[in-house]
Amino acid sequence: MWIKIVFLTDRLVNYKGVRMKIIKIFLFLLVTCGSFYAQTARELISKAENTLKGKTAYGIIEMKVVTPDYERTLKMESWWVGNEKALIVIKSPKREKGNKTLKIGNEMWNYLKNTETVIKIPPSMMLQSWNGSDFTNDDLVRESNLANDYDQKIIAEEKINGAGCWKIELIPKPDAPVVWGKIYYWVRKTDYLPALVQYFDENGKLIRYMEFSDFKKMGGRKIPTRWKMVSVVNEGHSTELKLIKMKFDIKIDDSIFSLEELERGD
Repeated sequence: MWIKIVFLTDRLVNYKGVRMKIIKIFLFLLVTCGSFYAQTARELISKAENTLKGKTAYGIIEMKVVTPDYERTLKMESWWVGNEKALIVIKSPKREKGNKTLKIGNEMWNYLKNTETVIKIPPSMMLQSWNGSDFTNDDLVRESNLANDYDQKIIAEEKINGAGCWKIELIPKPDAPVVWGKIYYWVRKTDYLPALVQYFDENGKLIRYMEFSDFKKMGGRKIPTRWKMVSVVNEGHSTELKLIKMKFDIKIDDSIFSLEELERGD
């Protein structure tokens, strides 16, 4: 009897020992996989954003603004240096030709050709509409850096327009200078390009979403050449960007990003 009790006790101890080892391995894998997915989410966002932006970029872009009351189309010429500098010049229609937007660091200005005035845009207005479109000032000058300003996490795998995608949740870091409370970002598995982005306010309300389409090679890389921003809060409002011409990672004269250039006119 005593022998049996000792034997059973030994088995119980061994069982507990094995169980503890399994638990430790499980916890290790959980932490390791969690770190892996967090890193992967950041890499996916960085790759998608860097493909769209490049270190530098030049583009000719057509913007079509649609509302229940009217439609209007702008043609723009644009230069970017990462998230640090940007210059956008409106080429048409005639009544808006010559208007410009300049961004240097954290500062932004608009130049109005008809009145020859320069207006500085305060940080509080980065969420405001750019030129009556569904894009914000922040969107057009690329103030936010999704990879650095948000914590990223893969939360699902879904199909968008038939393409398999990773769904990534982005939550702003506490001190990040961003305008959105949460972002969902779908990255295509085939080419690591964005398929869909949803933007939520601080209360978790969906405000707008952007669809990417017409994927093709331009400027030496495959990119979506149509970006459609749709407002959820303003029914019937949308804005589509059509990329006419793009060049990436080219040399750009730094002098164009100046107040002197902004006021010079065409």
